Amino acid sequence: MFIREKIKLLRQSRKWSQEYLAEKLGMSANGYGEIERGNSRMTFEKIEELSQLFEVPLGELCDDEKTNVFIAHNNHNATQAQHNQQSCHTSCSKSEYIEIKHELEKQQLLNAEKDKEIALLKRIIELMETKNTESL
Repeated sequence: MFIREKIKLLRQSRKWSQEYLAEKLGMSANGYGEIERGNSRMTFEKIEELSQLFEVPLGELCDDEKTNVFIAHNNHNATQAQHNQQSCHTSCSKSEYIEIKHELEKQQLLNAEKDKEIALLKRIIELMETKNTESL
């Protein structure tokens, strides 16, 4: 999935218009529309802004490996979409791309640690429930 497709999907999931997002980015609606159509390239700074607006890790907007994209809706529920992106069509330099890639790896490590913590907490709850059941 191209970055422009991800951005469009994220925008639509929030029911934001192109005009609304263009205003948030400080650009014209036509200029923003050109980005979604793939007729214009984005700067690294715009990608950072979009990451913040959509509340998704920066690396997920520009990743060329199989990843999970989390689409946070207005009600803060999240849906997960699997994709395999073929390339990142932005004006990111190689060093910026490496930085984004590093950020993605960091986020994946953090997620793995959180998964371990969740598993541990679930185990603690199970033990507590077992102890309470035995007490009765």
